[in-house]
Amino acid sequence: MDKIIEYMLAEDEGFGDITSNAVVEEGKVVNGSIVSKDEGILAGIDIIRDLFEEYGIKVLFWIKDGAKLSAGDVLISFVGEARTVLLLERTALNLIMRMSGVATAANHYVNLVDNPSVRVAGTRKTSPAIGKFDKYALKVGGADTHRFSLDDMVLIKDNHIASCGTPLETLKKAKQNTSFSKKIEIEVETLNDAIECVKNGADIVMLDNMDSSQVKEVLCKLDELNIRQNSLIEVSGGITEENILDYVDLGVDIISIGALTHSSRSLNFSLRIEE
Repeated sequence: MDKIIEYMLAEDEGFGDITSNAVVEEGKVVNGSIVSKDEGILAGIDIIRDLFEEYGIKVLFWIKDGAKLSAGDVLISFVGEARTVLLLERTALNLIMRMSGVATAANHYVNLVDNPSVRVAGTRKTSPAIGKFDKYALKVGGADTHRFSLDDMVLIKDNHIASCGTPLETLKKAKQNTSFSKKIEIEVETLNDAIECVKNGADIVMLDNMDSSQVKEVLCKLDELNIRQNSLIEVSGGITEENILDYVDLGVDIISIGALTHSSRSLNFSLRIEE
């Protein structure tokens, strides 16, 4: 994450901040703050505090990640060289605004579900290079991060199956070639594939793009066969705030929502230097 922030700063600076160098006196010390213009959940403030301090800006005050924000709230106050503050401004704001937007979206869905037996999870549909920042924000918002990267667990998706054979064949091959220490999840699209994968020891079965009536049919059949307890059941695809409670009421274990990271709105913050 530090290396990514380094790159962000280098990309923004280019060959130098010619505006600040032209109009701001070298060595001039200023006081300033980051202020919220929005309501939501704060995420990323510890990252910004560490960034400021690494560049010699003294942080005087900050509020904790996970705090509920209102318009006008001061998130962090600081004192440091003006040129350095202006160098960091856009990168710091871009990160904390996006992370807080993701945390706010995650928190919204977690509160909608309001059920400790059902996990709301993100996906790997993050912005390139800042996936770990998005995942951290999901956690702050109360959601499960799901996989951080491809080595976290085996997750067999449609293209794996298309490259291998049937869902059951792919599952059996994964079980043969994977350490006992890794969970195996498989994505299925039909009732029969769901049943076969639960019967054959998938740790998690993801019901992909099934509507609530199809999910209900799967769960009822698993109960009828007395194998419901064999696997965690995850639903994904087409989940919105309008229909999420339909899935919660069915008793699924995990609801994963790509929109938490690929479509969340950044919160609006501003950095202000005192005159």
